[in-house]
Amino acid sequence: MAASNGVTSSPVNGQNSALSGSKRNQVMVGELPSDFLRTGPALTQEQEDERIARALQAQQQAGHVMSSSNFAGRLSISVVQAKLNKNYGITKMDPYCRVRIGHTVFETPTAYNGAKNPRWNKTVTAYLPLGVDSMYIEVFDERSFTMDDRIAWAHIRFPEAVMNGETVDEWFHLSGRLGDDKEGSINLVLSLSAPIESNIISYSYTTPVPMMMPVYYPTPAPVMPGMTPVPGMAPMPVMAPMPGQMPAYPPQPLGPLYTEEDFKQVKDMFPNMEDEVIKSVMEANRGNKDATINSLLSMGTE
Repeated sequence: MAASNGVTSSPVNGQNSALSGSKRNQVMVGELPSDFLRTGPALTQEQEDERIARALQAQQQAGHVMSSSNFAGRLSISVVQAKLNKNYGITKMDPYCRVRIGHTVFETPTAYNGAKNPRWNKTVTAYLPLGVDSMYIEVFDERSFTMDDRIAWAHIRFPEAVMNGETVDEWFHLSGRLGDDKEGSINLVLSLSAPIESNIISYSYTTPVPMMMPVYYPTPAPVMPGMTPVPGMAPMPVMAPMPGQMPAYPPQPLGPLYTEEDFKQVKDMFPNMEDEVIKSVMEANRGNKDATINSLLSMGTE
């Protein structure tokens, strides 16, 4: 039988080519997902607010006393209206605002059918902590059957006139899916006044009111005519007061929410982030490193 002089391909080479092609199809090409490198599932806004509320509750239960020396003043914020550049609703859009100042979070009522020109006219007051010179505002579209859709946001630094005690009525640009400062604008009225000591709530332990036992005084025995008191006879005993006071237990000191080693680990992951920002986020998350990393990643991507 004559031998063939042609070159035949090995079946092993064909299998290697197919294997390389299948691996190439598994490679992700394109923009990375928003949860890339995150240690846990994506946290919703409601979960973040719940963590902040728990942190504030723990601070109050620890007997923390709020003093006017801890605040720069009493900040008044009026969220008047917004002019949005796009309607993200399928049939309508019902916007509302969420404002964050430090650990304080509040929301405006929903402007039903507000579409691209919602009006809220909501005024709130909050004490501005020392060192805080900005706020974060978000605009959501309220949904009935799905999660509310965040359509715009802005990191607003308080104008110098506000910090000097003046009232400022100004429009601020909003960022969103259209790009930075391209989603529209929002109208805010800001003013800062001196803090009022009597309006600041003090969280402290109160001493229980002492409970006093009733005191009984004997009535003098009637003296019959012609009778004299016998000298040396002891008078009727008088019941002495027996004050009973409930013991006042001192407040237990609240342990540290995180260790210095935890802070160093997070700092190594975010070397360009300020120490005070990292510490405040860790305190808000009650020392949870995974939640802190997710929050810092969210702050870095926005």
